[in-house]
Amino acid sequence: MAAYGIQYVVFDWYMGPPGNTVYLDHALQAYLCAPERADVKFSLLWANHSRFPASLADWDGLVRYWSANYFPRPEFLKIDGHPVVFVFSADMLEAQAKTFGQTTQSLLARAQSIVQAAGGQSVQFIAGTGASAPFISATAKAEGYSGFSAYNYQQGPADMHMSHSYAELDQGYRAQWQLFAQKADLPLIVPATSGWDKRPWGGTTADRQHDNSESSPEQFRQHLQAARARMDSGPWQSWKYAVICCWNEYGEGSFIEPTEQGRFQYLEQVKAVFGGGAQR
Repeated sequence: MAAYGIQYVVFDWYMGPPGNTVYLDHALQAYLCAPERADVKFSLLWANHSRFPASLADWDGLVRYWSANYFPRPEFLKIDGHPVVFVFSADMLEAQAKTFGQTTQSLLARAQSIVQAAGGQSVQFIAGTGASAPFISATAKAEGYSGFSAYNYQQGPADMHMSHSYAELDQGYRAQWQLFAQKADLPLIVPATSGWDKRPWGGTTADRQHDNSESSPEQFRQHLQAARARMDSGPWQSWKYAVICCWNEYGEGSFIEPTEQGRFQYLEQVKAVFGGGAQR
């Protein structure tokens, strides 16, 4: 990763029942054993698409786990000195909080208190959402979020049907970036993608043509160039960070990790566009 210009990696991160345990963290544990890890920071994409947390005790335990095991590490990604945590779905967090009488605002404020009581810096929570979400320009900052991003998008061009080619998927991403630029009062960590093809996992049942959204290396490079231009466009963007979906999501056809077939072609595009020192 470091050799091709990637400065941080965001690991999917899961906690839940039974026993409110961490699971599917084998990639993160491997990273923490790697002697070269200082060259590539890490952050967490909290995969909150479940019925967890179901109580304040669950939430407190989750935040304390982050605070004890990740935030103090020198490799943990920080922006302006504050650890960064991506929330997969801001909508899902709000809905789950309501099941035990809380709100996103109350939970994020409680998290900051827990982290600061342990001697840490407050957390930059990044809301995973689309640019059309109603709270983008209304309440996200008040709820305690510091910025926006997304795991991925599925839409094509302006009419927002599922993309049927990478060209359409690229147009959909660019439309999202533009909407954030127009509506958001918080920074965007620019989401980008190498494509979509869920056929290894049985295909996209809602629209089979969506699985034609894989990129060529040249298309991917053009997509990254557009992302970098958006990052540099200011002044709405105070952070110059991007996140690419994904390193190795082979089940959904979204990957840049070297393969026997493609070799290093996708990483070469990343290096060509972001190798000059921008955050990525």
